[in-house]
Amino acid sequence: MSNVSRILVTGATGAQGGSVTRHLLHTGKYKVRCLTRRPHSNTAVALERLGAEVVAGDLNDPVALRASLRDCDGVFGVTDFWEHHDKEYLQGCNLVDAIFGSSVQHTVLSTLPNTKQLSGGRISVPHFDTKARIEEYARSRQLAATYVHVAFYYENFIRHFPPRLQRDGSYAFSLPQGTTTLAGVAVEDVGGVIAGIFAESFWYRDKTIGIVGDELRCDEYAQIMKLATGRPIVYRYLAHNDFAALDFPGAKDLADMFEFNRLYIPNRQADLAKSCELYPEIRRFERWMKTNVGALEQAMDQAPAA
Repeated sequence: MSNVSRILVTGATGAQGGSVTRHLLHTGKYKVRCLTRRPHSNTAVALERLGAEVVAGDLNDPVALRASLRDCDGVFGVTDFWEHHDKEYLQGCNLVDAIFGSSVQHTVLSTLPNTKQLSGGRISVPHFDTKARIEEYARSRQLAATYVHVAFYYENFIRHFPPRLQRDGSYAFSLPQGTTTLAGVAVEDVGGVIAGIFAESFWYRDKTIGIVGDELRCDEYAQIMKLATGRPIVYRYLAHNDFAALDFPGAKDLADMFEFNRLYIPNRQADLAKSCELYPEIRRFERWMKTNVGALEQAMDQAPAA
């Protein structure tokens, strides 16, 4: 169902790109070319040892992009808002433009929903909406592509929102998600779903696939953490405005993201089912937690007390 054999992966030393590279190589069906600004980094060298071809390149450089696409018939593209901000849209358009005139037959782009449009202008989440605009541009050019909307990373509970020690001896994490379920996924499993899409690319042209490994309320995530660690972990709702006022870069953007999820994305069961179909080994949060409990405990011990 697919005649894609050599795939260019952008952002290959990042979370999604690295996962996609490893899964594609693991299938044994594809040659993978990794585009990175850091070809001599430890991550790039590790991918090279797995069998990837690593080339230096930049989404800001159309000439280098066109060169990196030579002899490729597939592309996985992901852009990084948090590093490039306003430049992300131009980078995404550069990639789309470079694909035209190349030998690429199918592209998978990592994008996100348009929060401003879906909320009727009530909410605008820049790191969502910029990727949505890239998707809109690619569709306007009738790119032969699949668009994937990746859920909240499980790893965020370790890297960004670990439960923090409270005065009463319990541990708590606070998000403005309320009681609405929050879709999540292990970042390493993203590549498994992408590999499944490339294997059946004919069927997924022009489709949007949500990549979801589990869908739980935040108190359910807390209960699983509690059982895994043996520590008293709870979820405490933090109002949108209070979260937005927290003293770290991007707090308002993330507060708006959770508010959008809470009000406009009540259920992603269809995405969960499709992700399981494309990659049957995708992990539910409980299974992922069992193999990451040490990292969570370390993050909890290092996090400042509330």
